[in-house]
Amino acid sequence: MARRLVIVARTAREVFSFPNPVNEVAARVVAGGVVVLSATILATHQWWLLLPLAYGFVARVATGPTLSPLGQLATKVVAPRLTRPRLVPGPPKRFAQGIGAAVTVLASILHFGFGADGAALALVGMMVFFATLESVFAYCVGCRIFSLLMRAGVIPERVCVECADLSRRRTLSAVN
Repeated sequence: MARRLVIVARTAREVFSFPNPVNEVAARVVAGGVVVLSATILATHQWWLLLPLAYGFVARVATGPTLSPLGQLATKVVAPRLTRPRLVPGPPKRFAQGIGAAVTVLASILHFGFGADGAALALVGMMVFFATLESVFAYCVGCRIFSLLMRAGVIPERVCVECADLSRRRTLSAVN
């Protein structure tokens, strides 16, 4: 019985973990999917699409690509066919996914809970803008905010040793 609990706990810990490092190519593919889904919401006002959009962000924060259909598609199907992986530190990407989760959950609450469609559309528009920066230009705004918070001492260096140590960052890049 105790052994079974250990296996279940280990499996849960494996599922509810975020990869480190992260394949930036897959992250950019996910961002492209977010652009498409968000732009569709803006263009068609198909509000139900907010639900899978928000779910995807929450799932990626909690489990990386494991419970995210878009994450699975990006990591297992699309990214491997595009180019070899480019590894980057995971914690900043998880932080960025957290921002996306907060924005899309808030947009869902604004629309479904309060009928505040204009505010919800503004938040979805932000998602299009920031996800486009990530997918097209490899510029992760959430990662930049993470870096600024580390420099300010809000996020301790132990959260992302690779982010704090430039020599390790070069080593990660050399692996790519």
